[in-house]
Amino acid sequence: MRLAELSERSGVSTPTIKYYLRERLLPPGRRITATQSEYGEEHLRRLRLVRALIQVGRIPVTTAREVLAAIEDDSLNHHHRLGAAVEALPHGPEADETDPATAAARRTATELLELLGWRFNLEVTAVSRPFGMLVAAIAALDHLGYACDTAHLLPYARQAEQLAVFDLDLVEEFPTPEGQVEAAVALTVLYEPVLLSLRRLAEAEESNRRFGTGG
Repeated sequence: MRLAELSERSGVSTPTIKYYLRERLLPPGRRITATQSEYGEEHLRRLRLVRALIQVGRIPVTTAREVLAAIEDDSLNHHHRLGAAVEALPHGPEADETDPATAAARRTATELLELLGWRFNLEVTAVSRPFGMLVAAIAALDHLGYACDTAHLLPYARQAEQLAVFDLDLVEEFPTPEGQVEAAVALTVLYEPVLLSLRRLAEAEESNRRFGTGG
């Protein structure tokens, strides 16, 4: 397809597509004349992913480029390829190592992973950005006096286990390894707002049941 058709089918403007090409977020098309190129379905799929990363996930272009590089790195096994791509996505604040509460929070987070039997995560805590986010969150809860021991965190972790199974089942519906990596990234970006909104909606229902009219 020509650039105009690619723009129409993807919903991305022609100037934006040209920008993505310049920034190497989109591979070049097949040159057919000195001034024109032809694009295929792989460009359409990549454009949808880039739009999910940048427009929905609000990821900087430089970070999006790192994510796409991880997707294309076939030197990694599939587990590490998925992990490298998702790990490149923006994360929340990391733990403040100057905060005295951080050491206790790290112990709590480690104990939680041990209770869950999450062996892989226990092996990579030193470099895991999600683990660092968890430590920072536990430390913040502790500072404000909210319950943050393993007994209170465990139910959330068990729910996360079930979500992970569903997530990976969904990813495996895509037929190629490349498609699965792309789906893992896109679905992480696109489904996290869904999870947040559903949690808040569910809390509103439960609050109404307990404290409101109950109707």
